[in-house]
Amino acid sequence: MHKIIIDKPYQFVPPLDSWFWPTALDLVMPRILKRYHGMMQVDLVGVEHLRKSVAEGHGIVLAPNHSRPCDPMVLSPLGQSVGRHFFIMASWHLFMQNRIQTYLLRRAGVFSIYREGMDKAALNAAIEILVEAKRPLVIFPEGVISRTNDHLNPLMEGTSFIARNAARKRAKASPQAKVVIHPVAINYFYRGDIHKAVDPVLEHIEGRLSWRPIKGKHVIERIYRIGDALLGLKEMDYLGAPRTGEIAPRLRDLIEHLLTPLEKEYREGQKESHTVARVKRLRQSILPDMTTAELPEVERERRWRQLADLYLAQQLDFYPPDYIRSRPTPERILETVERFEEDLTDVARVHSPMAAVVQVGEAIEVSPDRERGAADPVMQKLEDQLKAMLEKTAQERTAPIAL
Repeated sequence: MHKIIIDKPYQFVPPLDSWFWPTALDLVMPRILKRYHGMMQVDLVGVEHLRKSVAEGHGIVLAPNHSRPCDPMVLSPLGQSVGRHFFIMASWHLFMQNRIQTYLLRRAGVFSIYREGMDKAALNAAIEILVEAKRPLVIFPEGVISRTNDHLNPLMEGTSFIARNAARKRAKASPQAKVVIHPVAINYFYRGDIHKAVDPVLEHIEGRLSWRPIKGKHVIERIYRIGDALLGLKEMDYLGAPRTGEIAPRLRDLIEHLLTPLEKEYREGQKESHTVARVKRLRQSILPDMTTAELPEVERERRWRQLADLYLAQQLDFYPPDYIRSRPTPERILETVERFEEDLTDVARVHSPMAAVVQVGEAIEVSPDRERGAADPVMQKLEDQLKAMLEKTAQERTAPIAL
C-alpha cells in the first residue's frame, strides 16, 4: 500500500511564488519525463483557448484528468507555451516523503491539500490565487490517480467550490473580472511493442502465483486470468472463499463488504455516491483520532487495518471489468498490467517510448452563484468536455490490437 495516509497533525504547506525555480525545472523536465516516465514526446492541442483567457486576465483553473503520476509534469510545456507558470494543488502526503521533494515541490508552485479533512488554509490559498489571477491554478478533479486513461472517474465538486468562491470575490472587486475553468484532457500513447513491454511483467506476476510458464496464450487472456486469480485471493482473504462468475458483480460485492461495515460504524450507514467519495469520507472519520488522541495500541492497529481496507476498496474500483475487452488498445493493456504490478509491489516499471497529447478545452465561465439543490452545471460541463476530448483523441490516435 502506498504511503498516502499520514498519522500526524496536518500542517499546510504553501507554495513559493518564484519565477526562477519553475523556469529552471522546465529546462530539465524533458529529461525527467524521459528517464522516470518513458515520455519521449508531448503534443499540445487547443492552446489558443488558454492564451485567450490569459490575455483577458481571468482567474484560471486548469482541470486535467489524472491517470498517471507524471500528469503534473506533462503540463510543463503548456505553461511554457502561454508564458505562465502554474500553481498546483497536491495531496499532503507528497510533502511527507523527503525534504528534497518538499523543497522542490514548493518552489515549483505546488501546495498541499489535506484530503482527510477540511483544509481551510489550502482552500483560501487556492481562492486567492484565482482572485489575483497572476498564474493559473491546476486542480485534478478526480482527486486520485486512476491509471485508466480512457475512463474518467467521478469528479469531486471541490473544483467548482473553489472557483465559485473566487468568482464571487473577483465580482465584488470588479464586475467584469471572471473566473474560468479549462478542462485539460491528457491522453497517453505507447509507441513500442506492447508484447515486449508487458510479457516480462506478466511472467513475473505468474511466477509469484507459482504458475508454470505460459506459452501460446494471448496477452489479453493472460491478463484476465491473472485478474481473476488476484481477485480470488482477495475474496478468499475477506469472504472466506473465491467466488465464481463475472468479474463486475464480484468486484462490487467485495467493495461493499469492505465499505459497508465501516460506514455503519463511523457514519451511521450514510453512503456517498461513488467509491472514491465513500473512501474519502471514511478516512475523514477514522483518521482524526489517530492524529490528535492517545489511542490504545490495539485500537490504533485496528484503524490502520481499516485504512488498508479502504485503500483496497479504492484500488478495486480502478479496475473497470471490461476496460480491455471493450477496446483492446496497447494503452489499456499497458495500464492494466502496470496497475497489477503497482498493486502487488507498490512500484510499476517504466515503459518507453511513451507520448502524451495535452488538449485544452474551451473556457467554462464560473458564475458566483449556484442554484440550491440543483446539479452543479459547471461540473457537468467539465465532465462532459473531458470525456469528449479524451474519447476523440483516443479514437484518432490509436487502434485496438487483434484479439
